[in-house]
Amino acid sequence: MRYLSQRHLQILLDRLFPWRKPKALSQTGALCWRETDGRKEILLITSRASGRWIIPKGWPMEGKTLAEAAAQEAWEEAGVRGTTRPLPVGSYRYSKRAGQGSAVEIDVTVFSLQVLQELDDHPERGQREKIWAPAEDAAGLVSNSSLCALIRACV
Repeated sequence: MRYLSQRHLQILLDRLFPWRKPKALSQTGALCWRETDGRKEILLITSRASGRWIIPKGWPMEGKTLAEAAAQEAWEEAGVRGTTRPLPVGSYRYSKRAGQGSAVEIDVTVFSLQVLQELDDHPERGQREKIWAPAEDAAGLVSNSSLCALIRACV
């Protein structure tokens, strides 16, 4: 028997019952940071679709905790590895464009990841830009106001 992923089930339900209030889907994200000259810097990457500055994030992974999945996304999307704290530092919500102009609400549970290693060769190399920015500057670069507040609260 084959099961639908949470994302595919949501899309199917939206098409079958367009009048119902869709429930938010869940993702996990990594707030990647390092200390340089005594000040905290935050890693931001661009989204592939819009080019906006975001943090590494993605869908939960079978067999991994949300913190482990966040660390895996940080590796795949930004090429960083480090120490992830097991408890989330917060969450934020965003709207993701689905097919044919509709949007799906997504709640992202965010985990702190202290970066210990940064590698140039990683799965999504060349698909995104990345920058290290002082925490206050990073907060100003993201367009999602909830993510901005989360970054400010974590410094």
